Amino acid sequence: MAREASRILGALALDRPQTRAWALYDFANSAVWTTVITAVYPVYFTQVVAADLDPRKATQYHSLATTIALVLVALLSPFLGALADVRARKKRFLFGFAGLGMAATASLYFVDRGDWRLALALFVLINVGVAGSVTFYDALLPHVARPGELDRLSSSGFALGYVGGGLLLALNLCWIERPEWFGLAGGSDTLPVRLSFLSVAVWWAVFSVPLWKRVPEPVLAFEPDESAAAEPLRTALQRLGQTFRALRAHRDAFLLLLAFLLYNDGILTIIRLAAAYGSQHGFPQGLLIRAFLVVQFVGIPCSILFGKLARRFAAKRLILVSLAVYAVVAILAYRMRTEGQFLALALLVATVQGGSQALSRSLFAALIPKHKSAEFFAFFGVGEKFAGIFGPFLFWAMSELTGSSEQAILSLLFFFVAGALLLSFVDVERGRRSAREAEETLRIVR
Repeated sequence: MAREASRILGALALDRPQTRAWALYDFANSAVWTTVITAVYPVYFTQVVAADLDPRKATQYHSLATTIALVLVALLSPFLGALADVRARKKRFLFGFAGLGMAATASLYFVDRGDWRLALALFVLINVGVAGSVTFYDALLPHVARPGELDRLSSSGFALGYVGGGLLLALNLCWIERPEWFGLAGGSDTLPVRLSFLSVAVWWAVFSVPLWKRVPEPVLAFEPDESAAAEPLRTALQRLGQTFRALRAHRDAFLLLLAFLLYNDGILTIIRLAAAYGSQHGFPQGLLIRAFLVVQFVGIPCSILFGKLARRFAAKRLILVSLAVYAVVAILAYRMRTEGQFLALALLVATVQGGSQALSRSLFAALIPKHKSAEFFAFFGVGEKFAGIFGPFLFWAMSELTGSSEQAILSLLFFFVAGALLLSFVDVERGRRSAREAEETLRIVR
């Protein structure tokens, strides 16, 4: 039994305490994305907190708060990433952002009807906290993974994220819809929802502890023209400028970054607008929640499968396959009319969502110098944050121009086709050689 468990963990790249602790942070923070950002908070904000506002105003304020948070993280991440690299403080920055997000999430417990200004401010801080922490979490991947483990470990992290986010969301929905089962009936109508926010903060904090205890801070490394005695802020600014130039020098990492910016824009637009698109077709909220849970739990084995298949077929090829599937999803969504078709589309998305994002992360990690991982992943994060803006904007613009959300959903084909075209020009082996050559001139400071 122990030997079989060891074999399974090895196949998942989770056979060491450091890799398990790293992947568990996906399990921890995914509850924020499911309960707070996607499923529970948006409904609570529009139907309860901002119930006294015009519904259209409430939706606009919520969208504005999301945009502000994404822009803040996009502006902060590159400089903080460079500073984390030159001070060897990736973990401290990770937990600084995470602590901010945890405190803001717990504070949602005190938000009730009419507190929409406080709710928006906390929502901005939550988005900044979780998105900022994930930037530094991703930056630890190339330091934790051994050669040949990047794809499997990244995919295992996403799979654990689906488990964590799905489990807590299912529990939250149970006590929101059946409060009497948990002794919550008879009190405030909003208590179950507010407790769900508090549970997310506790969940996030508890399951982050292994990363803090088990994952070592990567060693400090300087390039030939840098000095350990130099002012860190000056070195960070110098590195930031160099990283802009290095992105061009590491051509394949740069091409992948541009491709990711495009195709992830389409992916995130589908994730963020799926519920609204289903609502426009008159589908009940219960169906929308079930579809979301389908994506969470079907995504678990599919993410793991992508990680295993990458060893045989290569990550780049599998990402291209997933983009083809997303293009099919956009075409089928244009023709979607029934609840059964909506659930079928959710199932189709679940097969590729986690795998495509996990392999994009691991492939990028393979093409960049390890000692600049926080800087490069900061720019990777910038692309991810801005990817959350352009897609929804194009969807809105096409809806306004055509008067049809079905026509708008077809516009997402642009992101998948253009992203796949750019990705096809990425030479993975050349990119890996470029990253290795950049590491050969380093001076390691222990």
